[in-house]
Amino acid sequence: MTRRPTEPTHAETELRIGATMALPAVLRSLGANPEEVLAEAGFDLGLFDNPDNRISYAARSRLLAHCVDSTDCQHLGLLVGQQAGLHSLGLMGLLVKYSPDVGTALRSLVRFLHLHVRGAVVNLEVDGDLAILSYEIYEPGAVATDQIGDGAVAAMVNILRTLCGPAWKPSEVRFAHREPDGIRPFRSFFGAPLFFDTARNAVVFPARWLTQRLSGTDPDLLRLPQKQIEALEVRYGDDLPGQVRRVLRTSLLMDQARSNQVAKLFSIHSRTLSRRLNARGTSFQELLDEGRFEIARQMLENTRMAVHQIAETLDYADASAFTRAFRRWSGITPGQWRKNHKVARSCRT
Repeated sequence: MTRRPTEPTHAETELRIGATMALPAVLRSLGANPEEVLAEAGFDLGLFDNPDNRISYAARSRLLAHCVDSTDCQHLGLLVGQQAGLHSLGLMGLLVKYSPDVGTALRSLVRFLHLHVRGAVVNLEVDGDLAILSYEIYEPGAVATDQIGDGAVAAMVNILRTLCGPAWKPSEVRFAHREPDGIRPFRSFFGAPLFFDTARNAVVFPARWLTQRLSGTDPDLLRLPQKQIEALEVRYGDDLPGQVRRVLRTSLLMDQARSNQVAKLFSIHSRTLSRRLNARGTSFQELLDEGRFEIARQMLENTRMAVHQIAETLDYADASAFTRAFRRWSGITPGQWRKNHKVARSCRT
């Protein structure tokens, strides 16, 4: 029997609490008692005593969803992300801070962020004279992905402001969810054109900033976090299914998710990739279906994209082919999934 992507296929991924450290303060600013709100969700306020404390990606998403419901603040993720930045990344923040230039700093973030956040992927692309720093969630079944995305985009903007200085401004900011009713907080913080219902969360800015030297660069100070992070990479290097999930999250939106294309990224043959995944109890097709389902689910829940647009984004021949695949994964049609989510959301408000 084929396993549906809706069923858990791996252990919950983890991340440091650092990027969410501001949550108790944000709850207080909204008139809520953080200790009570956290307790209702099954968490202790002490979780936020140390930025190195860890929480599963799925659990954090459930916590954020509960906090949004408790405060009725639809931009809570943005408020939390506004307080995050390089200081939230621990060892990773030092690696970025002491890099020689902005481009090297961001590429280090892209390469090593999975050691800090396992459940999402950051990617850096250059398209002509524009650079695109994106954040995409691949954790199966995560909720409040719109809130997580808002917080991540705000944190990325803070990181870029720190690296580039006050003259830096985003050219545009993209959100993988529908436009919120209250857009003023977004306009106020980002100060740039905002685009909603996009395929991914992203900050777009002039690519010339990538060559800017960093004033805090220090080869000696850079050496220590580099060694520690490389040691962590070796430690987590045997999680091939997790690495493939991370790669697929970006590759699926770039029409580069065939097994031979993904295998090439790992410098192995597609048959070798298949054999190694089978040895870990999964297959490339299962991970591909899981990735497609997760992207489709998030788009149906968070955006106003039509089903045929989602089908095109995921490289299906037409909406009918996508609908058949989605029904196979979830047991219902994309339209019913979207309707069910709208009903569940309205019941909470």
